Amino acid sequence: MLVRLLDHEPAAHDEKAEILEGLARDPKEISSKFFYDEIGSGLFEKICVQPEYYPTQTEIGIMCDNIGEIAELIGPNASIIEFGSGASTKTRLLLEHAPELAAYVPVDISREHLLSASQNLAEEFPDVEILPICADFTKPFGLPTPRRIPDRNIVYFPGSTIGNFSAEEAVDLMKVMRGEAKDDGALLIGVDLEKPTEVLQKAYNDDAGVTAEFNLNLLKRFNREHAATFDPDTFEHHAFYDKEHSRIEMRLISLEKQSVEVAGREIEFDRDEYIVTEHSHKYTVESFAAMAGEAGFSQQECWTDPDQLFSVQYLTAV
Repeated sequence: MLVRLLDHEPAAHDEKAEILEGLARDPKEISSKFFYDEIGSGLFEKICVQPEYYPTQTEIGIMCDNIGEIAELIGPNASIIEFGSGASTKTRLLLEHAPELAAYVPVDISREHLLSASQNLAEEFPDVEILPICADFTKPFGLPTPRRIPDRNIVYFPGSTIGNFSAEEAVDLMKVMRGEAKDDGALLIGVDLEKPTEVLQKAYNDDAGVTAEFNLNLLKRFNREHAATFDPDTFEHHAFYDKEHSRIEMRLISLEKQSVEVAGREIEFDRDEYIVTEHSHKYTVESFAAMAGEAGFSQQECWTDPDQLFSVQYLTAV
């Protein structure tokens, strides 16, 4: 079965300009989206099965334990719109259990990955109309018209990806989601929760060193793709919990004073100077509900694991 793509042809951004602009900041900063080349994506899959990294398996557990109630809330003849195309256990759980789905609409800016994942799901779920959209999901986009008109739209945003956005950015993104959900729709979202510092720091500093390898691969990617001259052996991975801002901050710290060329420009590093490569914000159930309220959503249900590590929340449009 061939899927039909709705291509909004998102403008190709100037990666080099964005990288150089980030390296010119104080402190230096690179968007976490650059982690995910083929090698980085493979390393992230390895992170997800490390014993210290709780989010993935905990969220899957929450979904499995509550899938009947989740499916009942979604109801029959809904359209599920997933921000960031997924072919994971969590997406499959929804497609297996949501009753009489009108359509599954995965949205992603990566056209090749989107089509591959959509084709795999179309073969696995031939009774579900799968309508991939190539678009930048942080901005409003048009939806395709399914063969069967849905009764409601359910936006799905699994994982703890919402935590990679600042509070202001997260509200803006959820306003886009609110627009796609429409007045009778809802948002099903994974939200990482505040917890003891030692649990968080272990999750991002696993004993096997996979997260460190994942972080340092960013420099190797720039060497491969942007004519950079980083020596990864002269940088060190460091992740810590910033209590003031309720977030994990990941860094790459220069172990010596050095000069690195990136896309034809010399970038100077002092010893112990660092690049911020990721923020991962953590919330309480109440603080996230308040933020979602700013975007036009009301928290209807919140499921957590017994240790209160992670939450899956169902928010209705208001």
